[in-house]
Amino acid sequence: MKNTLTLKQINQQLAPFAQPSTKKSLWELFVTLTSYLGLWTLMVYLLKQNVSYVYILPLTVLGGLFMVRTFIIFHDACHGSFCKTRTANKWIGRITGLLTFTPFEEWRQAHNMHHASSGDLDRRGVGDVWTMTVDEYKQASKLKRLAYRLYRHPLVMFGLGPFFLFLVSNRLPGKDSKKEARRGVWLTNLAAVIMVTGISLLIGFKTFLMIQIPVMFVGGLAGIWLFYVQHQFENTYWSHNDEWNVVEASIKGSSYYQLPAILHWFSGNIGYHHIHHLRSGIPFYNLPACQKQIDLFREVEPLTISKSLKSVKLHLWDERQKKLIGFKDLKAA
Repeated sequence: MKNTLTLKQINQQLAPFAQPSTKKSLWELFVTLTSYLGLWTLMVYLLKQNVSYVYILPLTVLGGLFMVRTFIIFHDACHGSFCKTRTANKWIGRITGLLTFTPFEEWRQAHNMHHASSGDLDRRGVGDVWTMTVDEYKQASKLKRLAYRLYRHPLVMFGLGPFFLFLVSNRLPGKDSKKEARRGVWLTNLAAVIMVTGISLLIGFKTFLMIQIPVMFVGGLAGIWLFYVQHQFENTYWSHNDEWNVVEASIKGSSYYQLPAILHWFSGNIGYHHIHHLRSGIPFYNLPACQKQIDLFREVEPLTISKSLKSVKLHLWDERQKKLIGFKDLKAA
């Protein structure tokens, strides 16, 4: 697909969709949070009734999916696209951030940097998946190669990743964090301690852990997977800064992840990532309409679930072939 439109022309087409609806936003917030909290209440009740944990575990999977949807509302609030006012976005972001154990100001800063540099080889390292080029990997020390292989291993990224994300990464400010972001991390940590303590005193710490650990794992696993496949696929886009183009990085370097309708709902339409990267101010509930109504997006090749599974075996950007390759392809590269 060859795009002939400028960013300005594309933004003119997207402008009508970048208008949050207070009614829609409140409805999405109400449905998501009442369902998530209601499911939590049901699981607590079943545990207190001594129902076998085997029957409760499937509910924790559903709870993890609602955690993902809560995070998408947080994500939109970080972009200022969920509500019409800055204040409303900030407080909804802080509340949903607490429920997903993610500091609002810190995550917003890193994620905005990700949007400004996605696909730029000279601006990697903030809010993205660590990606090395073939030449960088070949020139790296044995220790760095080992670290990179461990980082990209599915058991580490998707198995340990959720716990590292919630228990370590989200608990500490980044080295380049601004004062507001650093303060936000510590305030979120304090609020999380108060929340967990209060819930544990009410229902018991063991009960809390029996529900929260699997919910957090499923939610974190789904979130990391979605973030991974949004930019890590064979024919994605990477370019050096002097040639980097935001339209190309969005349309070619961000996936259109084709999911069943129910998974699009739980993931807050984040699969329409090619549109989101072009204009992050579009509320998630308007993204499907963009896909249907704008010719440019109907020409984008979707990433199917089967194709996305193959991306786990892709690890390095080959600048010569302009595609991601696996470690096993190094000799040919």
